[in-house]
Amino acid sequence: MGARRKAAGTARRRSYGESADRALDLWVALARCGASVSRVSARDIQRYGLTQAQFAVLEVLYHKGPLPLCSIGSKLLVTSGNVTYVADQLEKGSWLKRQRSEEDRRVILARLTPKGAALMDRCFPQHAERMRVAAASLSPREQAQLSRLLKKWGKAAAALEDPRPERSNLLPG
Repeated sequence: MGARRKAAGTARRRSYGESADRALDLWVALARCGASVSRVSARDIQRYGLTQAQFAVLEVLYHKGPLPLCSIGSKLLVTSGNVTYVADQLEKGSWLKRQRSEEDRRVILARLTPKGAALMDRCFPQHAERMRVAAASLSPREQAQLSRLLKKWGKAAAALEDPRPERSNLLPG
């Protein structure tokens, strides 16, 4: 983005160095884009009478099959308590069923019920089309490139959170 224009009556933008300013601009663009796409997704999901969290749990079970509740939480990057709450709601709606694992009785598996599978059979293709439309301003090549770059950035950022000393070489300075 380079130099930012000063709007009348606003404070002057501080610079933190070209590299830091570029990283901050990138983060803001990503946050704004993510919020916009998330709103499109949320509006679409509301059509099915679900919350985003409910839809996410149903979607992961729809595509991955029965999973331990703790696995669902890690795949969706939410706490186990949140997954339990969402699973409770979905079970009350008869879209999901919990059962103990046959191999390890300590593990609780979640699986779609026939009603949950039918819901996803009906609504997921429509949701996928809505997301396709939302991404259509980028060419297929740009979409693939953006996906690759975001994964690369996400892995690098996650490594900064890693408290293991051997990962500290990723920190600058």
